[in-house]
Amino acid sequence: MADILTPALGESVTEATIGKWTKKAGDPVKKDEVLVELETDKVSLEVVSPADGVLSEIRAPDGETVTPGAVLGVVSEGASAAPAAPQAAPKAEAPKAETPKAEPAAAAPAAPAAPAASGGSVPISTPTMGESVAEGTMGTWLKKSGDTVAKDELLVEIETDKVAVEVSAPAAGVLTISADSGATVTPGQQIGSIGASGAAPASAPAPAASANAGSAQVKADEPHLSPAVQRVVSENTLDPKAIAATGPKGNITKGDALAAINAAPKAAPAAAAPAAPRADQPREERVKMTRLRQTIARRLKESQNTAAQLTTFNEVDMTNVMALRAQYKEAFEKRHGVKLGFMSFFTRAIVQALHEIPAVNAEIDGTDIIYKNHYDIGVAVGTEKGLVVPVLRDADTLTLAGIEKGIAALGKAARDGDLTLDQLQGGTFTITNGGTYGSLMSTPILNAPQSGILGMHNIVQRPMAVNGEVKIRPMMYLALSYDHRIVDGKEAVTFLVRVKELLEDPARALLDL
Repeated sequence: MADILTPALGESVTEATIGKWTKKAGDPVKKDEVLVELETDKVSLEVVSPADGVLSEIRAPDGETVTPGAVLGVVSEGASAAPAAPQAAPKAEAPKAETPKAEPAAAAPAAPAAPAASGGSVPISTPTMGESVAEGTMGTWLKKSGDTVAKDELLVEIETDKVAVEVSAPAAGVLTISADSGATVTPGQQIGSIGASGAAPASAPAPAASANAGSAQVKADEPHLSPAVQRVVSENTLDPKAIAATGPKGNITKGDALAAINAAPKAAPAAAAPAAPRADQPREERVKMTRLRQTIARRLKESQNTAAQLTTFNEVDMTNVMALRAQYKEAFEKRHGVKLGFMSFFTRAIVQALHEIPAVNAEIDGTDIIYKNHYDIGVAVGTEKGLVVPVLRDADTLTLAGIEKGIAALGKAARDGDLTLDQLQGGTFTITNGGTYGSLMSTPILNAPQSGILGMHNIVQRPMAVNGEVKIRPMMYLALSYDHRIVDGKEAVTFLVRVKELLEDPARALLDL
């Protein structure tokens, strides 16, 4: 006997809700086969079978609340499908005893018996989409109704106002779609079903069934592609099996696909055929906003309407930071395995300034002011789908290398669409760098409910008066937008001047001066 236990649910998560069991009591199970999904207020966790055998008992039914370590059910080891075989054997032998001609007839009923056991369809349900996410929009189905799919094959992507959720086939079989692309769905809603792979071709001869099984096996061997990756692969006629995968669980990321395009030899004849006349196109095109874009628009407008936003400016001489970076960047990368950029210097300077001006690290809640004693810095990242702001946790405890690694990992996850809800929530201050796109100056909008956001800009060589002489210096404009309801002008200007001082003399930040 092996108990099925509730796994550890993560930091600060004390309970979970039983989702849906994929097996019934008495069903045979294999070791590591997914049996049930647990839903918490942050993530969903899969619980697998601890051993081969029979699911002899389910102690926590669907919908029940459980705690880490609780027994969800019991697997009787070594009792898999053995009892079923002796019962089937006498039924097959009985007609054989009457007459030799009955032997084919006995074999024929035995074939439909397997589909009958699994003949019911398996529902495809909308997964839990995270805390405070009540609905999503169906993306484009990668398969059509009637197509044969393999278990765990990616079928569709559901867009929410925060992240995109991939939905895979819960079983192998024939797909039936019940929620079309563009439809709005809620967690737990059925969006399709999988008919048993043997149910549809029940009347077909055995060779056809084996052919279907062979094709399903081929599909199962193919790598699973997200919609973004599938689009790049299909538009550039790439072979997914020839792409080196660097994503989690061996998945191909969009970056892998783009790298494969650059590595592939250029087809010169194909590029030299622009002889076809340009197709007529409409002068305007109306497309529906994605949920992420709708959320960005709504939150930015709410921020403008709620906060008393004001922006103060300053400029910083980047000479010393650039010299320090140039001097140590090779040794830094060799030692830490990550490039030394400007973001780590800005983050350290901002955290130190937040320590000195706590109002910029606070927020308003009704008639109360909440002062944050932790420093979780949001870093705005532009992606194909829109702007996201992943959060670098406890930035005050990180070294320059730790900051650079953390920002690099968040940026890659954002571009690959792999950010979790936890990585997008809870920031206390935000940095946005329009300089990467060539921006000279801007007035960033607050990321509510935060009270401050720092805008970085392009570094431009400009003539400056230095000790009575005109010298060319690399200068950057800084913009601090702040909520004037909680941050006074004196505090905002002092904060920005402090950031400027720490950047123009990086040793001050290292010496905590």
